[in-house]
Amino acid sequence: MTSSILHLPPLRLRLTEAEFCGWLGQAAPGDIIEYHRGFLALDRMPAAQRLAERDRTELLKLARRALWAAEHDLVHLVQSRHGPDDYSYLAIARHRPKTPPVSLSALLNEEAA
Repeated sequence: MTSSILHLPPLRLRLTEAEFCGWLGQAAPGDIIEYHRGFLALDRMPAAQRLAERDRTELLKLARRALWAAEHDLVHLVQSRHGPDDYSYLAIARHRPKTPPVSLSALLNEEAA
């Protein structure tokens, strides 16, 4: 009988929310950033213990910010599968809306309020 246990490599946080926001503010249309590598749904769960608590909390903030950017038409979010439970999560910068011109910092400040 063979074992079907999948041994995933240890995770490390590749990018912080602040770094993602910095990239987002400077990205040209078509620029791509890998904001996470792993299995995002699993990696965000405390019970999975795939990341240290501090990194898991930062990953939650990063994932929410990436979703926020997609909801505001700033990026397309895509994923690429490498193998079982191993994905690259990518953000692709979109063309900025032509009207009305709103700066990224204004959008972030609006959300914080």
